[in-house]
Amino acid sequence: MKSLNFVRKPLVLLSSLILLFSFSLVSCDLEGISNNRFDYNLQGTWVTHDSGERYTGRLEISFDRITITGFSETFWGNDAERPFRNFIKGVALRGYSEEGHIYIEHMGTFQAGIPYIYWDTGSSWSLNRVEFLTFSFDGREQTLRKE
Repeated sequence: MKSLNFVRKPLVLLSSLILLFSFSLVSCDLEGISNNRFDYNLQGTWVTHDSGERYTGRLEISFDRITITGFSETFWGNDAERPFRNFIKGVALRGYSEEGHIYIEHMGTFQAGIPYIYWDTGSSWSLNRVEFLTFSFDGREQTLRKE
């Protein structure tokens, strides 16, 4: 019986240490690891909904990247209304969405959030469902449709 206690005490001690170590892993702050990502509904390819728009372009949104193409002037206008005017085009930039805004990194800094409204027509399992993103740039709305 005494030899059984001799084995049991180290096992209890080892189990306690493993449990303590597990709790410390779970509670530690994983600094430098980002949970920022784009909402699932935003991921995909988005194009200008109306081909007659002043600005036409395309967004390709993945888990944590956004590539902006187009959105240049088709005629003279108010540049403040031009969508995504301050971002490099054609390059996958880091970004994420949060509470109705998208944030895009430009030159090492995440820029102020761009408000958006996501909406769709139909149910999620409908074959005729169309998804839209509407942004506002200096008071002018720009609507994109998911391809």
